[in-house]
Amino acid sequence: MYLAPFYTEQESTILITPEQGSRFAKEVADDFNPLHNPESKRFCVPGDLLFALSLAKLGVAQTMRFNYTGMVGKDTALVFPEKMAEKMQIQDQNGKAYLEIEQRGEISQDMAMIEAFSKAYVAFSGHSFPHILVPLMEQNNVMINPEKPMVIYDSMLVEFDDLNAKQPTLKLTDTSLEVNGKRGQVKIAFDTFEDERKIGHGYKTMLLSGLRDYDQEAIDDLVKQYEHAKSAYLT
Repeated sequence: MYLAPFYTEQESTILITPEQGSRFAKEVADDFNPLHNPESKRFCVPGDLLFALSLAKLGVAQTMRFNYTGMVGKDTALVFPEKMAEKMQIQDQNGKAYLEIEQRGEISQDMAMIEAFSKAYVAFSGHSFPHILVPLMEQNNVMINPEKPMVIYDSMLVEFDDLNAKQPTLKLTDTSLEVNGKRGQVKIAFDTFEDERKIGHGYKTMLLSGLRDYDQEAIDDLVKQYEHAKSAYLT
């Protein structure tokens, strides 16, 4: 499984070090959100990694809803459900929940399909900034705080009409930003295909905080910083 380098299993818990979480974000998701830098005081494990591990450990159901209820910080030992159930949680050893999962319908344990879909989703999801978020912020005349950019996972929905896929791909279908004062919620919708045949759909939502009036120069600087961090890591 491609996820093996990005977590450590210790007895009944899973530990994701800052270095592992950062490598996953940068090398698999192409995501250079500073919250995933190992040295960040606000470091959190990428939501896409929790999602991918959930599928790898539990399987994929026809309908799956994911609700992120907390940010997984450094040295947090996680307890995953032992098997698929209608409602599940990923918790720490003290019972604090970080991800709530609901599922219904048929279930597939086909690891080849699960890995292919997981990789396709993570690659799709990791390109939210700047490709999707910057145009949405410009359209709504708001922007995140460039000094402390906060963009975090909120929820996801994945639905399949057919789980018998081999190489699923994702295509963007719609984006939106709902602004409420200094906070905002972004929704990114997609369809899932097997070759040219549509086999499902879904969406993810993210929360933005510290919103202020849009400033093109500040956004340009933020994008440059992001691209510089990406270039420096890759070289």
